[in-house]
This record gives sequence, structure tokens and C-alpha cells, in this order.
Amino acid sequence: MAATADTPMRDVMGVSGPSGAAVDMTSDPSAAEVRLPARPESAALVRRLTRDLLRDRWLLSRQLTEDAVQLAAELAANAVQHAGAHSFGLLVRRRRGWIRVEIRDPSRALPCLLPPGRELDLNGRGLFLVDALADRWGVDLLPRGKSTWFELRLTGR
Repeated sequence: MAATADTPMRDVMGVSGPSGAAVDMTSDPSAAEVRLPARPESAALVRRLTRDLLRDRWLLSRQLTEDAVQLAAELAANAVQHAGAHSFGLLVRRRRGWIRVEIRDPSRALPCLLPPGRELDLNGRGLFLVDALADRWGVDLLPRGKSTWFELRLTGR
């Protein structure tokens, strides 16, 4: 069963939501939005859920899977760092020729693509990386927050 905004999160891998309930690693982000706690360790859960879906279920290429995993984790990290919320959502869709990964959070503040800073800067490269690797990306305002998404083309990879 996929976790939703109304479904409690169960503790898995030591990550639990604000209510003390935890994340269910059997959740399917292609069936429904999976809610995750807005904590740094949730990026690892986003990577695992995305990798398991794209590689194991959809049998997509290694390179496409790794690109999607990296970009999903970057967007999740942005939601954790900037949205100021207790949780965020992961949703992955596949349609003919494309995959789309969305990170949803309750903030309506739009992300800003900044040029990369100095070589040694460790922060601020997430959207730059998304812009460089994704075929398309953007932000959709939702009734309660936003969805920051990217799409990767399935053909030619």
C-alpha cells in the first residue's frame, strides 16, 4: 500500500515521520504519492524507491536509472532544506517515451536556478544538475504547495 498524506508512515531504516510513524519501503511511487519525512536521511529513501521502481520493475537502463535517482535525491534535498515542512511527497510516472519524477512539498516558494559557485562549494548545485541532466524540468503550483519535477526521455538512452 502506498503511503499518502492520510496514511501514517512506519519506521523503516530508522526514518520516521513527524508523528513518529515510519516510511513503508514497499510503497509504490508510481501508484500514488509516497509521503516522506522532511529529514536529510529521506534522500536515501528517495534514491532506493526510485532505483527499485526504474531498474527492477520497469527494467530501464542503468544510466537512465542512475540519472533519475541522482536528480530525484537532489530535488528531495531541496524540499528538505528549503520547504520548511514536516514532509514531502515522491511521485514517479511513466508514459510513452518519458519518465517524470515529482517532488511535492507544501511551500509555494519557487526554486531558483543559480549558476554554480566555486569548485569547492558543496551546496547550491542541485537545480544546476537537474538542468544539465534532465530533458525537461519545471515547477507546477498546486492548491497546497508545489511540484518540482523533471522528465527524462526513454528513447535514445
